[in-house]
Amino acid sequence: MTIRAPILIAGPTASGKSALALALAERLDGTIINADAMQVYRELRVLTARPGEAETERTPHRLYGHVPGAEAYSAARFATEAAAAIAEAQQAGRVPIVVGGTGLYFMALTEGLSPIPPIPDDIRAHWRGRAAEIGPAALHAELAERDPEMAARLRPSDPQRLVRALEVLDATGVSLAGWQAKPGEPVVCWEEGRAFVVSRERDDLNARCDARFDAMIAEGAIEEVRALLQLGLDPDLPVMRALGVKPLADALGGRMSVEAASEAAKTETRRYVKRQMTWLRRNMMSWQWLNAQQMETLQVTFDNYGKVSR
Repeated sequence: MTIRAPILIAGPTASGKSALALALAERLDGTIINADAMQVYRELRVLTARPGEAETERTPHRLYGHVPGAEAYSAARFATEAAAAIAEAQQAGRVPIVVGGTGLYFMALTEGLSPIPPIPDDIRAHWRGRAAEIGPAALHAELAERDPEMAARLRPSDPQRLVRALEVLDATGVSLAGWQAKPGEPVVCWEEGRAFVVSRERDDLNARCDARFDAMIAEGAIEEVRALLQLGLDPDLPVMRALGVKPLADALGGRMSVEAASEAAKTETRRYVKRQMTWLRRNMMSWQWLNAQQMETLQVTFDNYGKVSR
């Protein structure tokens, strides 16, 4: 059978990676597979810049908007679903094009995940309840006392990862840092295809982020957040921590103006982009980095993109 090796495209928010993936998919008869942790959620199409009907009608898209916000999607689930989507595309003779801004998802594909055993429900429930009771800062202090190495890796404002570190420690007696040091099983070997990081100058990225958020407001982001809040979801769920949700929720609750909420969301997004770029430089320097001009010419490079026989 002829196998078409995957293309991987990572990059920060608003860098243009989705447009590049779409252009390549149309040229190469490709299937676009999402690797963005927020674009999986059903309720947030506008605020996560999820591809709309105009894009999905042009080429197949997978793993977009298929998860209800009441669920916490994970890198392990992504790896399983992405592997199935890649195989489906290859069996159909299409090029799998994996694109997104969640670096951990790409690491799950190319390096595999640590073999952490399942966490018992009672331990999971205990630490979720503890987080709700004492808050993330106190939770971080508790982790620092028991597992200083893991605490040093996590922000005190990240309750989901703090809970994960504590539940793994309780369930296994081993630090999450220790589990993460164990090798996983890769889903794809990226050397078989091509792996790219889309990058832009900081000022360009910031301007694109600001313009995109203004467009989101015009397209209905406020109404989308209103509908999300009406679901009454746990505020610690990942969907509730998507960029822009909290400031727009504050605007809807009368705690700030829409203009102030927009500025807060833009600031939040710029900080997130800075963290993304730091992570990408630390973990993906062996990938091929593309600037704006190189993105425009990349399709030509792939005119006769490899069909690899197996």
